[in-house]
Amino acid sequence: MRSGRLAAIGAALLVSTACSGPGGVPGISSTLPPAPSLQEVAATGTAGPLPGTGAGRSEIDAATLKPTPSASSGGPGRSKTSAAVQPPPGDDPVRVPPPRLSKFTYVFPVRGCRVSYARKQLVLPKTTIWAGKGCAFVSPVSGVVHEVGTSDRWRSATDRGPDREGRFVSVSGDDGVRYLGGHLESVEAGLRPGTRVAAGQVLGKVGDSGNARGQGANLYFAVSWTTSARYWWVRRGMVDPWTYLDAWLNGNPTLSPAQQVATVRAQVGATPPCRTLCASKPVKKRPTPTPTQSPDPHTVTKG
Repeated sequence: MRSGRLAAIGAALLVSTACSGPGGVPGISSTLPPAPSLQEVAATGTAGPLPGTGAGRSEIDAATLKPTPSASSGGPGRSKTSAAVQPPPGDDPVRVPPPRLSKFTYVFPVRGCRVSYARKQLVLPKTTIWAGKGCAFVSPVSGVVHEVGTSDRWRSATDRGPDREGRFVSVSGDDGVRYLGGHLESVEAGLRPGTRVAAGQVLGKVGDSGNARGQGANLYFAVSWTTSARYWWVRRGMVDPWTYLDAWLNGNPTLSPAQQVATVRAQVGATPPCRTLCASKPVKKRPTPTPTQSPDPHTVTKG
């Protein structure tokens, strides 16, 4: 009788264990949340979050066995306020002036016109600035006019080196650099060697004089150091100028070519020999006619 009672108690314990939650370590409660009561199911219509679905996670739709989209998940229920994120309002960016690289202030040598220019050396260290005919050629920096060529002496038959730039003006800048503007249509009236000019002062008008004749209006622009006019090949250009043109046009108006010019001058000398496009075309002499002696009329025999 007593043994039958013990067996009944053991069977009851086995049945209660089988009906409880998932098993775990003996003596430790299960980590899963408790199942909802019948009252909670009736009130909410759902069995609550499934294991592993907490706040902010989608629930499982019992009908489709798929996650139910929420307003923050980007599905059909996405709220209109989260469709486009607007940055917070703020002040406009503060424009910081470029650093001052020298004590000189430069301007681009063509004013008031759209321009384009080559950024590589073709034959000589200079550049061709393409601009409309009549555009203003201005002094890149304050200084003194060094040379003025008001006449276009270039001829294709001779192609003399000193005449190739046609009408031109050169300025010895206060920075110790000489600047040449050639192929001008005209030179500003009253401009003479020794005239003091300021940066941006008009020196002439862009044209196509010299050996640019018929090739479109442009400015022959070159950077060198001041020499006597007899060393005309130096004024044609000794330093590539486009790095400085870029800075004066769009970057820093205080970028100076003075240091580079001084370095090149120390390397080649103040008056280096001409090495490129130096000789003019030989002048073709017209043949001198040889005089012919007329026969003595007294020796002519009449037939």
